[in-house]
Amino acid sequence: MTTKRQIYSVAEVNRKARMVLESSMGELWVEGELSRVVVHGSGHWYFTLKDEGASVSCAMFSRDNANVHFVPKDGIKVQLLARPSLYEANGRYQLIASEMEEDGKGNLQEQFEKLKVKLAEEGLFDEARKKSLPVLPRKIGVVTSPTGAAIRDIINVLTRRFPNLEILLAPVMVQGPTAAKSIAAAIDYLNKRNVEQASRLLLEQGGSKRDACPTLPIDVMIVGRGGGSIEDLWCFNEEVVARAIYESRIPVISAVGHEIDFTIADFTADVRAPTPSAAAELTVRELGDLEDEIALIDRRLKQSLKTMATAFRLRLNRSAHSYVFREPDNLVRQYRQNIQSLETRMGDLLKLEAQQTSQQLERANVRITHLLQSGVQQVHQRVDELGMVMQHRMEQKAEQDRQTLRRLESQLRMLNPLSVLGRGYSLTRKADGTMVRRKEDIEVGDAVITQLADGKVISTITEKE
Repeated sequence: MTTKRQIYSVAEVNRKARMVLESSMGELWVEGELSRVVVHGSGHWYFTLKDEGASVSCAMFSRDNANVHFVPKDGIKVQLLARPSLYEANGRYQLIASEMEEDGKGNLQEQFEKLKVKLAEEGLFDEARKKSLPVLPRKIGVVTSPTGAAIRDIINVLTRRFPNLEILLAPVMVQGPTAAKSIAAAIDYLNKRNVEQASRLLLEQGGSKRDACPTLPIDVMIVGRGGGSIEDLWCFNEEVVARAIYESRIPVISAVGHEIDFTIADFTADVRAPTPSAAAELTVRELGDLEDEIALIDRRLKQSLKTMATAFRLRLNRSAHSYVFREPDNLVRQYRQNIQSLETRMGDLLKLEAQQTSQQLERANVRITHLLQSGVQQVHQRVDELGMVMQHRMEQKAEQDRQTLRRLESQLRMLNPLSVLGRGYSLTRKADGTMVRRKEDIEVGDAVITQLADGKVISTITEKE
């Protein structure tokens, strides 16, 4: 008996393999080194992820790699969140990445964000406290590695743009566990050195000849290094470096890494330059540009002086030919006549003013006298009227008081306890004057005094009922 074979096409086999592979493993984090990185025109990334023992093809589509904040390069160690898959067209096994981080960057990035928030809240990034760069620095301090490409780039740019500048290198470590403290110490040193130089200059200006040091203070400082991974640049993300830059009295230009690299030092510095070479360009203008600008200003100044001289010469000529200088005696005579005429007019005006004032005073005196007499009469009449009103009101008040007194007298008589005695009542007191109100107040044998309407009766108690 012959069994019928089930034949699969290559595409079906690859499809089934892909489905089994994707459903059985799901997403997982994979670590390795980037190799053969290709950025396609569509925006997709294709690369190989490898380690010491193996390699695997990978793809990361544009919708996912838009969230990656670094440029993938050969040799960078990364961590991928990817799902295993199979490219059906050629049966090639691959990883489809959805997230990518530089190895160790996840933790470092978290530290970076926390420190950035902390320092921002303390005001280390405030624009208001940032210092302006000098227009023409005479001496530039550089804090970087003495053997790196950064110092060579800075020196080349500075000497090309302005050959007469003085450059002071403060050599430091720019990578490794002690680099941050080394950089902070160099920044502090250059600031302390500036204070010492300022003190020396003050002594020299005051006439002291003890120390005729010709060394100039530092006008601006460049702090930085060339590009590298986030681990390589990490010393510029340390808090000790940020605080040293913040405390610096010398304006600081941060020049760390490449244009896409940002560090805490960049946010703290007075000016951020994308590269060390750009920092040198920001520090000083080209000598040729300054010479051209000075020449232009010189030409403008000369032209302005020439224009002013011409204007003053014209004014002088006009003044020399004016009537004042040609006929001074006639001018003085005219002014003297004008003054005499003004004196005469002023005298006449003063006399007329005096007459008018005298007439006004006389009229005012007559009016015041009339008003005073009329006012006195009115006052006398008003006083008489008020006197009559007052007398009438006093009589009314006296009559009201008499009526009130009679009413109170009547009420007082009614309230007098003795007044009831006339109606047949009496008051009884003991010999000591105590009023007897109840029979219990006296005893047999006590003497009592009875007050009648027309006299008193003294009795002795012989019996109580």
